[in-house]
Amino acid sequence: MCRIVSFNLIRHAGLTLDADRRNARENMTGVVFALSSLLLLQTVSSCPKECLCDNHTKVVDCRGRGLYDVPRQLSQDTLELYLQNNRLRGLGSMSFRETPQLQILDLANNSITMLSTSALLGLRSLKVLSLANNSIREVDRRLLVSVRNLTILDLSYNTIGGLPGALADSFHYLTHLSLHYNRLTKLDRIHLEALGNLKVLQLKGNPWRCDCHLIGLKLWLEMFAFKGGVVDSITCVQPQLMLERDLRHIPYELFHSCMITSYSYLFANIHYLDGKHRMLSGQLHPSPRAPSGSDFIPPGEGILPECEPKQRPRPANYRHAIATVVITGVVCGIVCLMMLAAAVYGCAYAAINAKYQRELKQKAKEAGVVEERKNIEREEKKEPLE
Repeated sequence: MCRIVSFNLIRHAGLTLDADRRNARENMTGVVFALSSLLLLQTVSSCPKECLCDNHTKVVDCRGRGLYDVPRQLSQDTLELYLQNNRLRGLGSMSFRETPQLQILDLANNSITMLSTSALLGLRSLKVLSLANNSIREVDRRLLVSVRNLTILDLSYNTIGGLPGALADSFHYLTHLSLHYNRLTKLDRIHLEALGNLKVLQLKGNPWRCDCHLIGLKLWLEMFAFKGGVVDSITCVQPQLMLERDLRHIPYELFHSCMITSYSYLFANIHYLDGKHRMLSGQLHPSPRAPSGSDFIPPGEGILPECEPKQRPRPANYRHAIATVVITGVVCGIVCLMMLAAAVYGCAYAAINAKYQRELKQKAKEAGVVEERKNIEREEKKEPLE
């Protein structure tokens, strides 16, 4: 009997101990869940005290807060960040590493003079970037490598004097480019040719020097407008002959001294359009030849739209036929003009020489008549004396 009672007591104590352990485990799980929820809530709802945050639209508004630096503790899922009308003086390395999903970044109306080459690193989803109304003097090519998906870029109202050579290589999807009211005096067409999706270009308010260096830009603007692109005015400041005139409306006759440059651009246009035609022909009529191992293109990789595909070599007489015809025509035209000028000069010289000879003969004849009259008068005076 005593053994049975002892067994029951031991069993009851074991059950009680198991229940206590179970309750402790449940309490610990509840505490961990509460802490995790609190941390998650803090992460989701993190917002700098200087800004206004909308967790529903993922928009952070820090406009006009007198900020000297980019605010910290931003939510990682922020999509739009507005920092205009502050006192930012520069952007350091990876200034927006906390917001990798950012799509719109507005930094207008600040005092930015320094831009680190890695300031925008990590912003692969950025679509709209505004750096208007700052004090930026130059734009480094490495700064724009990280934001290849931009569609709108506003660099207006700065002191930019030139653009990096590889600007177009970084912006294949750019549709709006604002460069008005800077210090641009020239702009090579190579900066714009690769911008195949560009629709709006703003260039007014710059001190354009309309000389031979801008004839390429003039040709590109005419093609851009023909394709439906929108561009404002390009008002010339120099030379004096073209002061306050729009480059697009200046006749080509005023660029007569740039004739050689014009021909070089003409040949470049012919080559460019011929490449485009061959590319389109290759897309419309693909080759039935099966791709070999060297021609295999991995999935997801292809030929960039601005790169000309490699064509099979053609005979030299076909490959340079267009350029040969144009050069021959130009040379023949120049020779004809020189022959015409020589003929006009010869006729004019002959006419002037004939007129001069006639005048000499007339003067000689008049001198002879006068001398004959004098002789007659002398003879008449001598006859009475005899």
